[in-house]
Amino acid sequence: MLPPFSSVSCPLDWKVTMPHAYPFLSPDQKKELSDIALRIVAPGKGILAADESTGSVAKRFQSINAENTEENRRLYRQLLFTADDCVKPCIGGVIFFHETLYQKTDDGKLFPQLIKERGMVVGIKVDKGVVPLAGTNGETTTQGLDGLYERCAQYKKDGADFAKWRCVLKITPTTPSSLAIKENANVLARYASICQMHGIVPIVEPEILPDGDHDLKRCQYVTEMVLAAVYKALSEHHVYLEGTLLKPNMVTAGHSCSHKYTPQEIAMATVTALRRTVPPAVPGITFLSGGQSEEEATVNLNAINTCPLHKPWALTFSYGRALQASALKAWGGKKENGKACQQEYIKRALANSAACIGKYESKGDKGAAAGESLYVANHAY
Repeated sequence: MLPPFSSVSCPLDWKVTMPHAYPFLSPDQKKELSDIALRIVAPGKGILAADESTGSVAKRFQSINAENTEENRRLYRQLLFTADDCVKPCIGGVIFFHETLYQKTDDGKLFPQLIKERGMVVGIKVDKGVVPLAGTNGETTTQGLDGLYERCAQYKKDGADFAKWRCVLKITPTTPSSLAIKENANVLARYASICQMHGIVPIVEPEILPDGDHDLKRCQYVTEMVLAAVYKALSEHHVYLEGTLLKPNMVTAGHSCSHKYTPQEIAMATVTALRRTVPPAVPGITFLSGGQSEEEATVNLNAINTCPLHKPWALTFSYGRALQASALKAWGGKKENGKACQQEYIKRALANSAACIGKYESKGDKGAAAGESLYVANHAY
């Protein structure tokens, strides 16, 4: 039997990186975080990412000729949040933008209260966007760590139980660089540890953009490199993995790649990359749609869940555009189209719920915009 930790003779750096050397979470705090994470990714459930910034909403509204006012943003999100109860088994959590967290329904109920009453978990986007990373070839890091401790404390009081922070990496002949990978991994780890101190489950999002003409193998290689760095950083920051979720890109070829890969090839590359890098302690992996069409994102998610490799995590969705494109188009900024908007959203929620348990059967492109590419170069929120 080993002597007590303090008397074990070992190198100093080993002592410092031991995850239990200086625990910052009590057993009760760990249980709270783990329970929240498991609720979000319960079987058949995923995440509605409704955390588009005001600028992002402007672009979406422009496509349907709707004015980007606070009231229009409230009305549109209200439609999503009040959709028929058949979405309840499909959506485990909703990510809010700061503005949305404090908005109310027509009858005066705060949106977070409404979401909680529907059995869903309230989340909040806490990063403040990407900024250039000096000394790199156009690479970025994500800002927002300053004041995050205080903001998390407030968000928890205001009803948020999970958070999201997005970092962005790009595949080119010279990127992602070692500097960008390490910097973004450390930013994600620092964010995650701050969230957990306040009882907020961090969604860790290291997105590798689909921009470029790289093939599937190149994306898989870069994805593995990035995720390995992220989990090394999370370990060094003593982040409690059972109380986190990962939001990665699927492994896909670049948008300009001439070769088109099958959903099964995408699934095999994606699951292989995850198995090599993501510890089984992580309860769930909630994929971003990354500019795929609604139908593509659902079909690929289904293929991932039917992939014959062993998968120790829930593999589900955290979609923004891939849950909302048809709904937004059906709404068109007009009050009388509210029901049609909700029906399109419900259709996609049900499809993705089936896909995250490997039970989706594609019947072709159904929906106002189901087959339309949602790719946006250099996508920002």
